[in-house]
Amino acid sequence: MLKSRSKGFTLIELLVAVAILGILATVGLGAFFNSQVKGRDAQRKSDLGQIQRGLEMYLNDQGLYPPDDSLPGGGLPWGGRWTDPGGKGELYMKEVPKDPHSPNANYVYKADPVDSSWYRLYAKLENERDPQAEPVADTDCGGGDLCNYQVSSTNAL
Repeated sequence: MLKSRSKGFTLIELLVAVAILGILATVGLGAFFNSQVKGRDAQRKSDLGQIQRGLEMYLNDQGLYPPDDSLPGGGLPWGGRWTDPGGKGELYMKEVPKDPHSPNANYVYKADPVDSSWYRLYAKLENERDPQAEPVADTDCGGGDLCNYQVSSTNAL
């Protein structure tokens, strides 16, 4: 008499299948999180480009760049509306962007302390291997992290 074999999977087959699914999930999640980091960094770069355009419009209207973040009453209205300081109603940005991810990280705006004839904008990129990520000495982007990405006016020193 032949024994009929039960239809199902052995314990070894189930363990192998679970192990393969675990490996695939780990690889997939790693790629997913990496793409999120790169997306936020692309947003940061885009934000600084938009702020640059606003600063150039401000220069055309005012003849100089706004005072930097370190001065009382200076800096950009991060997260707020940026209008003409003279009250003429000029709108430079509907909302000045803030860092898209970290509540501790900020964008930093620095201008020439003497006559506001040049500026630099700084951000902290999450992807340290980004070819444009270079630590900037003495520029804290929040939480004790040094900024590692900058853009500036064409005449910045």
